[in-house]
Amino acid sequence: MTLAGRDVVCVGFSDWNGELLTNEQHLLVRLARDNNVLFVESLGLRRPQVAGKDLRRIARRLVRGVQPPRAVDGLHVLSPLVLPVHDRPAAVRLNAQILPRLVASATRRLGMRDPILWSFVPQAEVLLDRLRPSKVLYYVDDDHAAKKGIDAASFHAAEERFARRADAILASAPELAQRMRALNANVHYAPNVADTRMFARALQDGPVDPALAALPGPRIVFVGAIVANKLDLALIAEVSRLRPGWSFAFVGPVGPGDPHTDVGALRGLPNVHLLGHRPYAALPEVLRGADVAWLPYLTDGEMRSVFPMKTYEYLAAGAPVVSTPLPALADVGEVAKAPDAAGVVALLEAALAADDPAARSARSARAQAFSWESRLEQLGDVLDGARS
Repeated sequence: MTLAGRDVVCVGFSDWNGELLTNEQHLLVRLARDNNVLFVESLGLRRPQVAGKDLRRIARRLVRGVQPPRAVDGLHVLSPLVLPVHDRPAAVRLNAQILPRLVASATRRLGMRDPILWSFVPQAEVLLDRLRPSKVLYYVDDDHAAKKGIDAASFHAAEERFARRADAILASAPELAQRMRALNANVHYAPNVADTRMFARALQDGPVDPALAALPGPRIVFVGAIVANKLDLALIAEVSRLRPGWSFAFVGPVGPGDPHTDVGALRGLPNVHLLGHRPYAALPEVLRGADVAWLPYLTDGEMRSVFPMKTYEYLAAGAPVVSTPLPALADVGEVAKAPDAAGVVALLEAALAADDPAARSARSARAQAFSWESRLEQLGDVLDGARS
């Protein structure tokens, strides 16, 4: 069932205008076509660092925090002024007074009544009594408590309270779903999906990203955030040394969420190329030029519970995919997995040898079932079946 004609208040983990689109933006832009949506930006769960990106973000929030919700991309976005400290009782109490007032004021301005409360973070618990939502959905899209700069103890305490009061929970990785089932009986597995139709354009004749096209093949490509707390930088360096004649291209911004990421060791490798950020709509042109798509992630810490959004983006583009053995990808047979450099090189060589246009078309066709539209249908079904 697709939701339509509903008022929805969504509390996000990130800001709306981040460098990379998250599943929050992908889902809410589509949801807003048929619903009245208010998105509440990040509550500052990660302590800000004295770095350029964080300082600019603080400046933006100070300006927007005194403004009413702004219309963006077919929905409304609220930037609440809250204290980015969630392990201090005084700050928690103050936020619990400020946030409900700001959100309630915004919902009145937008004519919302009995909205669905959909949150990616458990700190939305302070809105429950003020908003009196018709349904409460907790969407667990990541192990946020394991992220650098977030106080895990206070996050888990809030999560336990909020999860027990939710009408339904969606979880993007098996480990997250298992953890939520200890708190709520109505938990649904919902791995990250993709704009499968857009990425399928990579199968069509067309231009290849110029910087990528200039590199000699074979081209092993990663698309996404380049951050030290997610990527296995040592593995990347070792694989690149084992195959000095190959090009390893990384397309994305350096350091979002981890502004002190140091990629100096990668920049010193002659066949590793950091090509920078690309607009989302340009990514099919990048993957059109990829011989193999790569997921060289760490497999511990927060990455134990990550189902990379780019998994189905890669597959919808038709590219063969090689990954480290992320637990969340254990049942995704389309993705070849190896834990070390020698194993990765063997899988990359096998992928290069076996790939052809027919294989790419078949991969893309199978990936079409994992679209954002399918996720919204699941979400509608889950809420329709949830207790009132």
